[in-house]
Amino acid sequence: QVQFVESGGGLVQPGGSLRLSCAASGFNSDYYVVGWFRQAPGKEREGVSCINSNAGNAGGTSYADSVRGRFTISRDKVKNMVYLQMNSLRPEDTAVYYCARRIGQQCPRLDGRFFNSWGQGTQVTVSS
Repeated sequence: QVQFVESGGGLVQPGGSLRLSCAASGFNSDYYVVGWFRQAPGKEREGVSCINSNAGNAGGTSYADSVRGRFTISRDKVKNMVYLQMNSLRPEDTAVYYCARRIGQQCPRLDGRFFNSWGQGTQVTVSS
């Protein structure tokens, strides 16, 4: 069974940092990209970042304008993990963060409709 599990969320003060983790299991292929998305109460889901598959255009990444320069996505092929390092956090970053998979080599537009196999999410709260 394909499964994605997020962890690493929590409460942090403005300007602080968190590292989210996304653990993938239940399949044996490198041919997929992973995206991070977030949803705040009363707001639509927003694409945050994406990283290409381990094959082909390995290492390619994309970011939403709102997080570029503050967030960094990475993946560990051996551990089947994807990480989202979040620095200089702001109150507007408060949301439930999800990771999701799309079969393929290269990240599409940061739109959740292009992704499947979602995790349950992890809460990130940025507040003083």
